[in-house]
Amino acid sequence: MTDLPRRLTTPPMDPDPPQRARPRAGGPFGVLDIGTTKIACLIGRTESDGTLRVLGFGWQKGRGVRAGSIVDLEEAERAIRAAVGQAEDMADFRLRAVTVNLSCGQPESRLFNVQWPVGGRAVAEADLRRVVSEGRARASADGRETIHALPLGFGVDEVTNIGDPRGQHCETLSARLHVIDASATALRTLGACITRCDLDIAELVSAPMAAGLATLVDDERQLGTTLLDMGGGTTGIAVLCEGHVLHTSQIPIGGQHVTMDIAKGLSTTITHAERLKTLYGNAQSSPDDEREMLAVPLVGEDDSAIAHIPRAMLMNIIRPRLEETFEMVRERLEASGLGRAAENRVVLTGGASQLAGLRELAAQILGQPVRLGRPGNLRGMPDAASGPAFATAAGLLAWAAGEGRVLADADLEPETPEGGLRRLMFWLRRAW
Repeated sequence: MTDLPRRLTTPPMDPDPPQRARPRAGGPFGVLDIGTTKIACLIGRTESDGTLRVLGFGWQKGRGVRAGSIVDLEEAERAIRAAVGQAEDMADFRLRAVTVNLSCGQPESRLFNVQWPVGGRAVAEADLRRVVSEGRARASADGRETIHALPLGFGVDEVTNIGDPRGQHCETLSARLHVIDASATALRTLGACITRCDLDIAELVSAPMAAGLATLVDDERQLGTTLLDMGGGTTGIAVLCEGHVLHTSQIPIGGQHVTMDIAKGLSTTITHAERLKTLYGNAQSSPDDEREMLAVPLVGEDDSAIAHIPRAMLMNIIRPRLEETFEMVRERLEASGLGRAAENRVVLTGGASQLAGLRELAAQILGQPVRLGRPGNLRGMPDAASGPAFATAAGLLAWAAGEGRVLADADLEPETPEGGLRRLMFWLRRAW
């Protein structure tokens, strides 16, 4: 049946009607970004004027984490405890729970269309909860656990694309849901590590979704944008359009792989390979690269064993890995079937996005306009944490405060035996 035009069923309204306001969480509240190369903790609160203020900040070099997953509980625990301790001391506040980024467990993204019989009465919040629970049930798979079930839009009978159907009468309520899940065993390991740090997980949030919340402007979320969160061990992908996250994915390649390629290709230490990448690396070559010579200490040799190589050799090591990364991104976007929603523009963020010439290379391979995304200004945020490397942490803080949620004033989580606990947190605690 053809969808009825909105003007025949509802009175005239703005093209983007505001959703019901969600009271921001007051705080203080804490977030934890667990990455391969760094672990960062932020503690913030919402001020009386509605803005976010950072009260505490701590970060440590990543330990015990590989490709977003925890591989050494003791090492990861020490790094997390140190980062959280720094933030707590700065904020003079002790955390009991943290909102954590989801990078482990090979996160996957799927779309579902779900219908729920209402029987001619007005749609209530319980109906929304049931339709979301039905979507979770459809998405459930052995060994996987649902993290997000995000409504992209509702329909009441033949009227579609309704942001909030509560109060409308219909026979059938339908919804299009974006479901993100991850490996249950990886989540158990993550939960065990956080528990060892004497903390609870308040929420898990998709890492690229959080980074997009911190770096994209409203028009980019509406018109269609692909966000690439380029970290040390992974590259997260999020496609947003019409204000919703339509797709997420993750590639197990990041800036650390470029560093390792340099170390192997030039027979130098990992520390010096990182230094060469940071100071002299570029994704684009220039005529001067053949003439400029770089000093490279050889691994395992004494201090006098230094090779001198043209900068062009460094470029020839860096570029193939970056080309591989963007080609994999292109393949993932083509496989997503999102078409034009994923073809408007690209925003790069994350620590690995700061390499010189990367923006131009991404534009060449992906064939789209590209910009570098930085987190918006947060009051109290240290200058050292204002760059792209801390986009996910900043987005987690905004999420914890109440931003970015669909139907933010409604509780769409399924009920649990403990009532007040979110389903995922109940599941993690039950598993342990």
